[in-house]
Amino acid sequence: MASEPGQTPNPSWFTPKRLLLIFCVINTINYVDRGAIASNGVNGALPTCTDDSGVCTAGSGIQGDFNLNNFQDGVLSSAFMVGLLIASPIFASLAKSHSPFRLIGVGLSVWTFAVTGCGISFDFWSITICRMLVGVGEASFISLAAPFIDDNAPVAQKTAWLATFYMCIPAGTALGYVYGGVVGSQFHWRAAFWGEAILMLPFPILGFVMKPLQLKGFAPLESKKTISSIETNVSEHGDDGVLAQDQAFIRGTRSTSKLRNQFTRFSKDMQELLYDQEYIINVLGYISYNFVIGAYSYWGPKAGYSIYHMSNPDLLFGGITIVCGILGTLGGGLILDRMTSTISNAFKLLSGATLLGAIFCLVAFLFKNLSGFIVFFSIGELLIFATQAPVNYVSLRCVKPSLRPLSMAISTVSIHIFGDVPSAPLVGVLQDRINDWRKSALCLTSVFFLAAGIWFIGIFLRTVDLSTEDDEDQSATSLRGKMKPLLEGNSDASSQA
Repeated sequence: MASEPGQTPNPSWFTPKRLLLIFCVINTINYVDRGAIASNGVNGALPTCTDDSGVCTAGSGIQGDFNLNNFQDGVLSSAFMVGLLIASPIFASLAKSHSPFRLIGVGLSVWTFAVTGCGISFDFWSITICRMLVGVGEASFISLAAPFIDDNAPVAQKTAWLATFYMCIPAGTALGYVYGGVVGSQFHWRAAFWGEAILMLPFPILGFVMKPLQLKGFAPLESKKTISSIETNVSEHGDDGVLAQDQAFIRGTRSTSKLRNQFTRFSKDMQELLYDQEYIINVLGYISYNFVIGAYSYWGPKAGYSIYHMSNPDLLFGGITIVCGILGTLGGGLILDRMTSTISNAFKLLSGATLLGAIFCLVAFLFKNLSGFIVFFSIGELLIFATQAPVNYVSLRCVKPSLRPLSMAISTVSIHIFGDVPSAPLVGVLQDRINDWRKSALCLTSVFFLAAGIWFIGIFLRTVDLSTEDDEDQSATSLRGKMKPLLEGNSDASSQA
């Protein structure tokens, strides 16, 4: 893997394909967790009693054990988003002063701890807090993984590599349905969370022991020794003429100045994102899209069971989602590469695929028989998932290199806080009111048309690919030289100013 001029060469073992493979496994485990908590085996159901015979059935899973109504159940599905929304911009900002690779290790450590906590929770509030911490742990990975992949992917296959990474979203969610259904029914819903923690454990360890990689648009860490030696010399000379209390005051002033500079830099970067028309249109369309996808992923098995009386909705929805998600996501990436990967072409694919997918999904829920639903819903999901690579391609390409982590973080924050965070509880409220899953599903699916319309506007914007432009921050070595990799030991980097 070739290094950029002035950067520390990447470790020989950590090839681009291995990086992609590891990130795909981590992303899959993240979404296995989301699918598992939505599965009937883990999520469960409230106790029920028949009016005629008076026979009562005991509750099961999280909902049964904690006696949650549909609104609380929907809140539980969205709780991890709170941590994700708060922590994503923080991790993106820290990437400018700490090693992004180490930050991923920190985040995955928090995720592993929090998922373990979900398995030992004892009421609604305890599991809700643990779900929030799951979001904090995931935030670093969501913000930083895509820029790493974009840097290391072959030029002619960048969208296909992104598609491979984002393919793990539907695949992981679908596997989570199956995993949660099997583990929850055979053992206990708590065991599903403990199994996830064991699967994730090797990756935070790897994030700390591996030599960190560098991101395009961020200065390398080789000047760390030089900066450290200069600071040591300054400290030694200061001992001769500066009192200890004065040195403490100077250090405190410097810390305050660093925080102020970090906040100023963050505000400037945010302003730049908000003035980017392509970015705003892309995120608005993604919000509408994710509003539907989020509610689909959580309420899908229950809606399918109610409408079509499926014998095993976890396996059926899991099977449809994993096949259509993999084929659709990879297909979207390959098609965009074949069309020539540009922002304008990405908007064309986004609007067209979403419009057609919305039509097929809407017709699917109108079918009375299960076979018709499966055929049309499968085609709809193939088209809907074709958007995963193009939408993230736009977020990476419409900003300069050093803004990519923040671009991904704000995109993630936006699609969740305005998309799937409110959608699951709102659909729960709608269902509580009308008590008809078919009508609830039709109302939800219609939001796809809004997403298609917003992305259609993007086709007519004057788009510019900024990812290859020189970033003025890269030349500011006087500022970037102070970067320190989080929790890293001694560095072998050369000392250059």
